[in-house]
Amino acid sequence: MKLRRDIYQAIADPTRRSILALLASQTMTAGAIANNFDASRPTISKHIQILNECELIESNKKGREIYYQIKIEKINEIDIWVNQLRGRWEDRFSNLDNYLNKIQKEGK
Repeated sequence: MKLRRDIYQAIADPTRRSILALLASQTMTAGAIANNFDASRPTISKHIQILNECELIESNKKGREIYYQIKIEKINEIDIWVNQLRGRWEDRFSNLDNYLNKIQKEGK
């Protein structure tokens, strides 16, 4: 059975996040991506493969080159999840503020 990686595992790595940031502004070849890192090309290729497996990027062959671009709809999935978490934390902080204000008034 082949284990499928998920998008959260993919973005856990800082190099992969950097690759996504590069691709957010333009379509690039693997070589062009690799030129932005001190890591070896095979290492960057592995990161690109993981991002591709998780469908965070897609590849398009043009002649002899393969160009990679970000898949914004998958990035939106991450954004939705982060916003849900943000909402929960904002509620918790709001409740904490209310509680602290309450005990401060009681102490006066």
